Amino acid sequence: MSFCQVIVDIASEDVDRVFTYRVPKGMALEPGMRVHVPFGRMQRLEGIVVEMVEDCDLPASRVRDVTDTLEDYPAVLPGLLELAQQIKASSFCTLAQALRLMFPAQMRGERISAKKREYAVLTVDPTVREQIAVSQSRAPKRAQVLRALMSAEGGELPVEQLRRELGDCRPMLAALCKMGYVRLEQRETMRSPYGAMEKLAANDPQLTAQQQEVLSRLLPAVEAGRGAFLLYGVTGSGKTEVFIRAVRRAAQLGKTAIVLVPEIALTPQMVMWFRSRFGEDAAVLHSRLSPGERYDEWRRIRRGDVRVVIGARSAIFAPLENIGLIIVDEEHEQSYIADNTPRYDARELARLRCEREGAALLLASATPSMRSFAMAGRGDLALLEMLRRVNDRPMPQVHIVDMREELKAGNRSVFSGALLGGLKSCLDAGKQAILFVNRRGYSTFVSCRSCGYVVTCSQCDVSMTYHSSERVLRCHYCGQEAPVPSACPECGSPYIKYFGVGTQRVEEEVRRHFPDVPVLRMDNDTTRTKDAHETLLSAFRRGEARILVGTQMIAKGLDFPNVTMVGIIAADAMLKLPDYRSAERTFQLLTQVAGRAGRADSPGEVYLQTYDPEHYAVEAASRQDYRAFYEEEMRRRKRALYPPYTLIARLLYEADRDEDAQREAQSAMRQMEAFFERRTYLRKYVVALRVMACPIRKIKGKARWEVTLKIVDKPICQEAVGKMSEIAQIPLENVSCICQVNPSSMM
Repeated sequence: MSFCQVIVDIASEDVDRVFTYRVPKGMALEPGMRVHVPFGRMQRLEGIVVEMVEDCDLPASRVRDVTDTLEDYPAVLPGLLELAQQIKASSFCTLAQALRLMFPAQMRGERISAKKREYAVLTVDPTVREQIAVSQSRAPKRAQVLRALMSAEGGELPVEQLRRELGDCRPMLAALCKMGYVRLEQRETMRSPYGAMEKLAANDPQLTAQQQEVLSRLLPAVEAGRGAFLLYGVTGSGKTEVFIRAVRRAAQLGKTAIVLVPEIALTPQMVMWFRSRFGEDAAVLHSRLSPGERYDEWRRIRRGDVRVVIGARSAIFAPLENIGLIIVDEEHEQSYIADNTPRYDARELARLRCEREGAALLLASATPSMRSFAMAGRGDLALLEMLRRVNDRPMPQVHIVDMREELKAGNRSVFSGALLGGLKSCLDAGKQAILFVNRRGYSTFVSCRSCGYVVTCSQCDVSMTYHSSERVLRCHYCGQEAPVPSACPECGSPYIKYFGVGTQRVEEEVRRHFPDVPVLRMDNDTTRTKDAHETLLSAFRRGEARILVGTQMIAKGLDFPNVTMVGIIAADAMLKLPDYRSAERTFQLLTQVAGRAGRADSPGEVYLQTYDPEHYAVEAASRQDYRAFYEEEMRRRKRALYPPYTLIARLLYEADRDEDAQREAQSAMRQMEAFFERRTYLRKYVVALRVMACPIRKIKGKARWEVTLKIVDKPICQEAVGKMSEIAQIPLENVSCICQVNPSSMM
């Protein structure tokens, strides 16, 4: 008799432990398999087997049998079981919540199943098929069905195809089945997420000297199954070709690979590149797939039908075996961090999977994160560099436009004279342009010119954005909408004005200046539907539009050979945010979007509009000088004691009532103060410990308070972080609390 340890699918700390079940005779079970088990009064609750055991200390009367299995194979591989345990420990969630990340959500509750397609198949010998068709001359529709099947390859056709071509043929098929001439079969068919995806050239380009140099160091690590690298390559240096060659080497060795990209907008392009070279050996996983497509792609991966998986952060959980390489493209992006429970950083999980499963790790970016470049500096990552564009193409020429001078000259429009001139020259030359503004909507806020009142969201402590196409105000945090006031709600003044610039406003201005030029806009408002990213980008790549207006989703990774001009509308929009990483994110975004220009044979130009042209992030971005920015930013962080010299831990309290969130935050503050009083050896490492309302005091109707600890990043200081996580797990009435370490947003 054998037993198994099961984690039941209930996200509650009260049941966050294994339960022992008896394995019925004849049932084959392995760790990672999904099962139905009786639990409490429920007779069929889903769970996951985490361990098989031979003995059980419990009385036989208390041990119940596993009801059945949901699949005949482990849905969660051994390496992913270990990864779930790591997520539970680091994210302070239940193991059931961590395990849910490992397979498509619709598999829970059996909400998805394999798609079946009905086929009609001729069952008679080919030598007598014509005589049989003639014998049905008195039933012309039956004869039509027979002749259609006879002309089909293999003597079979999908029933839906017969119905399209011949009309309702179900009675005829039923009659032919009864005569024994035809058999109807249900066959599984895979749902494809690729649709009419563009085909790219499948030929290998000649490698540059710097690509060969990088591969000479990377491929031996892939072969050996170890090593962690940071690839710093300027925009247009050919990093993607390095990815493809490294993945191919892994495949030649019988290994598999994962390629992570930060934005769903980048996934179609990366998939096109890989499928042009790997064909059906490439699969894709991201949140914009339909449930059926995601389920079928997951099953293709789990069955071992593919060698490489491309996707956003959730693709790190792809059920691949024998992994040889994990690539994290644009590794600096914050979108690799999941903010919802369970919280995780896909880059850290990539490192853990590589270490546990014997694979090489490659982080890559034109603008590496401060943390990764610092790790490369101290030897934790091996630094690979590609400092020139392919074929030694020049970096784009960047023109800094001081918008203060434009104002002095009386220009109050969205576009400077220099940017308009550059745009006209680009269009006259038959080329394409990208205009970047990091705000969607028409205006970023609506205000009364008499009293200064700003229309804010009733559920969030932020201003509402005006969307001109729908004539509504919308909150970009909770989605609440409101009509545009005709008079000020505070003073009754009719002088309502729109301030700030969003993508809709830029699009409108482009159409006003260039009425005959086709324009596309790409932001969260235009990419809500399935395949919208791919549709818009493919249209622009085909030249159906000459100008692409967009937010940060167009700022990185995309390769448009005909784009020779980039306009950055408000280069300093993020510099004033209350976040120590605002300069880093500004530099990264400006450098990345500037890199979209001049990636083919024609040189590129960038017009960078700013009210702060002397800022070191803006100046370094204009020169595409990462090292200069890195050195200055690290000096400033060392002086101000910000990460990576320290770490920041935050307890975030949310409640319906502000006083409840404040009360619990202040209680946590007192607990942390008492903790440090008892541990004097830690107090000297504390830089700051404070309690306060969050910069955005309310989101989605929840009041927000925080306790923030800034402490020197030493192993001994993890004890303090552990105390904060312990406080976060204390059950509270009407108040939620989460513990974040170096959170992706300080807002």
